[in-house]
Amino acid sequence: MRKMSSTFRPETQRLIEQKLEAFERIRSDFEASFRFLEDMHGQQRFPTLTIADAVRYLHARWICECKSRILSIAKTNKEYEGRRCLELLQQWQAGDTASAIDFLNHKLDMLPLADITRQLQGLPAHEAQLAERLLHGRHVMLNRGMNLITLLDALFAPTQEQLIEEVRNACRQYGHEPEQIERQLEAMNGPLYSFVPHQSLAQRNMLVMNALSVRIEAKPSDLPGHRTARVLPSTESPHPFAEEVIEGYQELTAPLHNNVKEVPFVDHPEENVNGEEV
Repeated sequence: MRKMSSTFRPETQRLIEQKLEAFERIRSDFEASFRFLEDMHGQQRFPTLTIADAVRYLHARWICECKSRILSIAKTNKEYEGRRCLELLQQWQAGDTASAIDFLNHKLDMLPLADITRQLQGLPAHEAQLAERLLHGRHVMLNRGMNLITLLDALFAPTQEQLIEEVRNACRQYGHEPEQIERQLEAMNGPLYSFVPHQSLAQRNMLVMNALSVRIEAKPSDLPGHRTARVLPSTESPHPFAEEVIEGYQELTAPLHNNVKEVPFVDHPEENVNGEEV
């Protein structure tokens, strides 16, 4: 692994400062958007959702990617697809609803609940902690699916003309009118969104995410020690790491065998059928 250098050129240092300033401008929006995404993905079940919430969902994914790229967070399996979300908002305002529906369905569709239920049925009684985790996961998946249905119900209620008008109004509220989207797409190719790993950026990211994780991991089933039995303290005394039980093992210390110091053990020597000591 290449070690991050502790010294940077002046232009790089200025870019880092600009990145930190840019993040502070979107910080409050990012924190609200991150929480909204977590809730939409199953941490909460919304009783009602609106057309504006669909636009907000796409906006939130874009903002979260902006944060990741501004702070130069290494890409992982979790991709927000912010550029794609901007393109969808642009196409939606032009009348393409199907592409937005396809994206929402793909991101919010729940995993097969039958698989989780089947795992629960096969658990032994002593796996209570794992059962709790599976029940919580199934509840999250159900919430996600219900949020998708509620959102689609709101999107399918009006006529196409009314829907597009509502989408345009929501895009205006979140700063995603067609001209703004063009500038936002162009900005994502600029230096502020370039990958420049730096200690200051990493520290800012850790501070922000640690504060958000306090809320995300506040549920009882998410606390350490309640995930699986493997993380619970052991109730048995630990055994030596090098101990190995071998069947048929015979202790070699005896009065007449392997007794260098000739210790007088109270152990009579054995004799064979001929009366000879063995």
